[in-house]
Amino acid sequence: MKQPNLIGILAALVFASTLCSGALASEPSVLQGADGYELKVPLGLDPDALSVPTANPLSAAKVELGEMLYFDARLSSDGTIACSSCHDPAKGFTDQKQVSSGVNGKTGTRNSPTVINTAFNIFQFWDGRAPSLEEQAKGPIANPVEMASTLDVSVQNIAKIAGYRPYFEKAFGDHVVTIDHVVDAIASYERTVLSGNSQWDRFIDGDKTALSESAQRGLHLFEGKALCTRCHVGFNLTDGLFHNLGVGMGAESPDLGRFVVSKEEKDKGAFKTPTLRDLQRTAPYMHDGSVKTIEEVIDLYDRGGEKNPWLDPKMEPLKLSADEKEDLAAFLRSLEGDWKPAPAPKLPE
Repeated sequence: MKQPNLIGILAALVFASTLCSGALASEPSVLQGADGYELKVPLGLDPDALSVPTANPLSAAKVELGEMLYFDARLSSDGTIACSSCHDPAKGFTDQKQVSSGVNGKTGTRNSPTVINTAFNIFQFWDGRAPSLEEQAKGPIANPVEMASTLDVSVQNIAKIAGYRPYFEKAFGDHVVTIDHVVDAIASYERTVLSGNSQWDRFIDGDKTALSESAQRGLHLFEGKALCTRCHVGFNLTDGLFHNLGVGMGAESPDLGRFVVSKEEKDKGAFKTPTLRDLQRTAPYMHDGSVKTIEEVIDLYDRGGEKNPWLDPKMEPLKLSADEKEDLAAFLRSLEGDWKPAPAPKLPE
């Protein structure tokens, strides 16, 4: 007998319970880390759902080190590509390109997903192949079309930089550079990339003037006729699971997404549901960056996705009017957080 997808069931239960529990409108809160570190969690986000491994607790020292490593192109084979090259804070922690460019201008086939609120994800990458931010951080380093290095060479490059030694000492009690310390630090920094306190959050929290009348109508559509909450649920507006919308499936050799990981027929062409927060900062959209605007996203859903043998049964034509589409777009734009990108840190020499 085929075993049930327990991880998928758990993910669905976590996100569904989050929506039903009222965590959608939590008060601004503080998450306590090690060494007295406090992470401020914006209004609308649930700190209890933030995934912090017991083996890698948050600390001020690790976050500081991780931010520097995140911006350091010396992790790449030729010193030109950093995490921030494809996940730029000034561009909504994406690169705002259809697909990203790596070492020597090589390009991949997928759009760079935002780092915003990835701390709440159960799966990382569009296909969910990484179970944690720590594992995700290793991927681009060794990817031949991204940083095009190896884990060992990247560690050696950082270990040669004398200015990093006191930071590793402070973060880990030892200045020795290891790949585990590198990715633990990067993941710690990425867990601080949070977006909340949007117009929607403030509206849900009781400020009935926070949303325009158009956005309020859009919220009603989002929860009803537009069927958005079939997948975009909870405070982070994602079920964390994988769905086939038909995007890119007409290609001669389509990207099969989650199927490459799971090998399950139902997962062909299925990709992880992204958060809807800060949408206007993170265009273009979908796993292949083929959908350029919020309006085009709405049109895609309105026609019920793109037909293919594995189209998710949750997809169906919506028959929205032009005014309804405008209202829905107004609501989606209300999901922008009030954060501002910080300048890149000074890197050790």
